[in-house]
Amino acid sequence: MSDSRLFRILYYLLDKGRATAPELAAKFEVSPRTIYRDIEALSGAGIPVYTELGRNGGIRILHDFVLDRAILSEKERQEVLTAIQSISVTGYPSDREMLTKLSALFHMDTENWLEIDFSRWGKSTYDNSKFEMLKTAIIGHREIRIVYESAGSGRSERTVQPLKLSYKSKEWYLKAFCLEKQDFRIFKLNRILDLKVLEQIFVPRPYPKPENDGFGQYSRIVLLFPKEIAYRVYDEFDEADIERQTNGDLIVHAEMPVDPWLIGYLLSFGVQVEIMEPKDLREILAAQALEIYKKNKP
Repeated sequence: MSDSRLFRILYYLLDKGRATAPELAAKFEVSPRTIYRDIEALSGAGIPVYTELGRNGGIRILHDFVLDRAILSEKERQEVLTAIQSISVTGYPSDREMLTKLSALFHMDTENWLEIDFSRWGKSTYDNSKFEMLKTAIIGHREIRIVYESAGSGRSERTVQPLKLSYKSKEWYLKAFCLEKQDFRIFKLNRILDLKVLEQIFVPRPYPKPENDGFGQYSRIVLLFPKEIAYRVYDEFDEADIERQTNGDLIVHAEMPVDPWLIGYLLSFGVQVEIMEPKDLREILAAQALEIYKKNKP
């Protein structure tokens, strides 16, 4: 059940006074049965909505009902507007329209405190449209076809059932069920090179909670950074994991999955990182650095 749809139904009834279930179903693109469930939910929340039989019947709301602090406190109304505003940054016109209408209904101004641009620097609007398509697919339970560039197996095309968007460590991921692998997978959004929302509807499967969050086996690593790049260390790691030395250098204790991404990430620091633990990671990084030297030496 969509809280966003409940508010839109409520506003529609306040504005029109009466509507039929088929009318609401067509407007909000759901079935009449879903509309009746929504009406029950509104009634259960204390909203005086009711159905009336007969030629001029339909779904009605009491004439003298107003959505005011008797139903929602000022703080609750502000929280409602804030929640809808955070949703509206994904670019859905209907959410922005609902935000405007509820602001007027609550007699409250919305603070323009949040702005999110999903596109990368120097990138077109494709990243933003990718989020819109994924939101449509996830909410509508529609399968998607993606072209994906994997760190291990290269480029592939697969059909997946999208379940949830996840933001972790400055990156966006898609949690989904992969039909080709018949298993749950996590896809990095930046590596989804092409995306198409299909007409096929699926029944969502509960995403299992993996022991390691699905990002690989975690290992304890200890890194030493010179004080000159303290700004980047605090950008990349939690302050609680950083130990500042008397000379200003920084030691970082972290739990991270040891995989090709981590090797590339550590190499991005160049000579300004030293792996103190574990020894095998230190050896892998040294071997990679040697290969880079051999390929690029004059």
